[in-house]
Amino acid sequence: MLSKEYLDTARTILRAAQTMTDQHVANQLKALAEDYERRAEKAAHADAAKALARSAARECERRVG
Repeated sequence: MLSKEYLDTARTILRAAQTMTDQHVANQLKALAEDYERRAEKAAHADAAKALARSAARECERRVG
């Protein structure tokens, strides 16, 4: 699942940011982690839409078949 991978990456980046002594680098990593969190949210919505479409297709096949 793509959304889980993005979320895992965001968490990993945030952990790295917390260990940084250079605040500029830490802020850049936090911004990158936020981007991955947004990607995870978009991917989750896409995953949900695909699941809904598959479910609707199965329902149509069941009714026709």
